[in-house]
Amino acid sequence: MSVDRSRIESLVRELIIAIGEDPNRAGLEQTPARVADAYAEFFSGVGEDPGAPLDRTVSIADADGHDVVVSGAVMLRDVQFRSVCEHHLLPFVGTAHIAYLPGAQVVGLGALPRVVDVLASRPQVQERLGEQIADVIASRIDARGVLVVLDAVHGCVTARGERQPVASTLTIAARGELAEPAARAELIALITGKP
Repeated sequence: MSVDRSRIESLVRELIIAIGEDPNRAGLEQTPARVADAYAEFFSGVGEDPGAPLDRTVSIADADGHDVVVSGAVMLRDVQFRSVCEHHLLPFVGTAHIAYLPGAQVVGLGALPRVVDVLASRPQVQERLGEQIADVIASRIDARGVLVVLDAVHGCVTARGERQPVASTLTIAARGELAEPAARAELIALITGKP
């Protein structure tokens, strides 16, 4: 699915008029087209299958072809993301940390940021974003457990209302064996760097 750029341009033009500005003024003439381009990028995940990047798995069998079950987690830290809050259509940006306990198959590490990107490229709330990432990973790969920690700064908190420029929001979503707090404590310590 793609955004309707011409409709966005018309609506942004109306928005500029509604705030008391002149959409034909030199600095605003190209704004409707620029916003349409930005929205096409911001919302490129609408209608896209977030699990598709996980379709290709890699066996972790040993040289003799015997399956090797990894005893510990695979963790990818510091995955940068950006999204748009569905409440105010303001951006939020942050870092995702993803861990999973693999079975006999693993995914390429580049697949995990792609899952985050597809799901973040929709109108979102952080709480749901983390849950969706965990659900997609848990349902599409042979994982015994999944942990997703998101830490983000929201435009609706930094730029309006209480205006807290350094406040961040932390959310945790867990599935399977990592749903128990004791089971995920080691991974949280690895993420935070605090044993």
